Amino acid sequence: MVKSSVPCAFSLLLLILLNAIPRAEGQPTVPTAILDVKALGAVGDGHAMDTRAVQSAIDACAESGGGTVYFPPGTYLSGSLHLRSGVSVWIDAGATIKGSENNDDYDPYEELGFENDSDSETSYFHYALIWGEDVERVAIVGQGTIDGNRTKRRGPKPIALKRCRHVDIKGITIVNAPNYCISMLGTDDVNIDGITIRNAYCDGIDPDSCRNVRISNCDIQSVDDAIVPKASFTLGERRSTENVVVTNCILATECNGFKLGTESSGDFKRIAVSNCVIMGLRGEPATGGICLESVDGSNIDGVVVSHITMVNVRAPVFIRLGNRGRDMEMPVPGSLRNVCISNIVATGASLASSITGIPGHDVENVTLSNIQIVCAGGGPYCAPDETIPEVEGQYPSADMFQVLPAYGVYCRHVKGILLTDMNLSYDDGFYRLKATRNRDIEWINNAGIPQPSAPGRAGLALFCDDVTALCLDGLRARPSKEDDAVLRLANCRDVLVRGCLAEEGTRAFAEIAGEQTRRIRFTANHLDAAPTAVSILDADPAEVVPER
Repeated sequence: MVKSSVPCAFSLLLLILLNAIPRAEGQPTVPTAILDVKALGAVGDGHAMDTRAVQSAIDACAESGGGTVYFPPGTYLSGSLHLRSGVSVWIDAGATIKGSENNDDYDPYEELGFENDSDSETSYFHYALIWGEDVERVAIVGQGTIDGNRTKRRGPKPIALKRCRHVDIKGITIVNAPNYCISMLGTDDVNIDGITIRNAYCDGIDPDSCRNVRISNCDIQSVDDAIVPKASFTLGERRSTENVVVTNCILATECNGFKLGTESSGDFKRIAVSNCVIMGLRGEPATGGICLESVDGSNIDGVVVSHITMVNVRAPVFIRLGNRGRDMEMPVPGSLRNVCISNIVATGASLASSITGIPGHDVENVTLSNIQIVCAGGGPYCAPDETIPEVEGQYPSADMFQVLPAYGVYCRHVKGILLTDMNLSYDDGFYRLKATRNRDIEWINNAGIPQPSAPGRAGLALFCDDVTALCLDGLRARPSKEDDAVLRLANCRDVLVRGCLAEEGTRAFAEIAGEQTRRIRFTANHLDAAPTAVSILDADPAEVVPER
């Protein structure tokens, strides 16, 4: 007993000392209340329901002008807890706030007062373990744990914040979450730092229609998406998500590492992601790495992504402008422009990265630089002349096209794109063997799609279709072992290809197709390894200048 009380006493002393630091004249007064939940009747044995005692501590702390509600080591079984303005929840090392298994111990869904196309996980915030609405200057910090106490998806959110301001969430661990682990709606000025998430059955961190959000130094393992800024209609208005920074995070998932969307009614502005590791979870590949999606009228503008390494991610980059039209009387596409993605290393990819708009609505002004992708498997071979459906209104996902005519990068309906210093390749074991239950042997790729035979055919490395103002500088790509070209330009206009290198074994470096092809120029390339440097198919030869 004496040994276990030392951390409690030390933490309390630390809090008292921090609150006792003198403030300069004119600075806000620091509340001095520190309330131990056990002093107000919490048991902390993991069996007794501590909801009422803990809520009493939070309320008393708020009524005294604010301060800290302290959880000493122990397991505190609880239903819904309501945050109050000016209150910091300190969960000490060895302390766990454990969600009740009884759904009746949680607050019911709130009434929105308007129609909303989003699902219940996105729409509701009162059905949660710890939630706050219209509160400010709140914190959930410490070295302890919040345990959702569930074994599958669907249930209360561990932390839910709606229309809050000035929020700190630091140091804690969240486990066994059946719903979005940290869910925020219309919540601004947020600092999330050093959070660990394990065994999450749903998303990790979701800032929805939030502004001025910093997410750093987090380690997330979630079956669904890891970090997902959204811009839904759940506030009854199209509020934008702005000024979001994500850095120094490790993201393991079976879905997407970082994604804007799919809820995209409001705009996304000024988003920066850097220094992250993205990987598959528990032996399953992640669907997508960096995914930017506008499909409900959103305008995405000003996204910077840099220094990302990925392993076992099917499609490392997925950029999609579509027209699903949630919460719109008449679906109208938004826009997706001004995106810079640089310094990406991805291994174990199995689907092509893609940048796609829809007819009449281009993705605009995209830069991909210093990109290295190595594929460990691929989908079934798709010939360059096969029609790829537009699927304008479909749910956006990195695997939505299923089969694309490139193993590396596919671009369609894009205006203004710079691809520089791109290295695309694939392993010799393009498909892997898998023993089925009946002991037959089948070939299966890393996307989980059975193949009729092996080895697989890589096909093109880069395919651009209906792309305007393309500058391709410094492409190096492993050629297919068959007769496929490395690069195909179909109905592209105003294209400059320079500084590219044809690797040994290249049959044809580039092929040009499409009656709408205009003003294609090759210059300062090293294509001597290719018997055919540039092959002109059904394009006008006068529109192509194939310099070697």
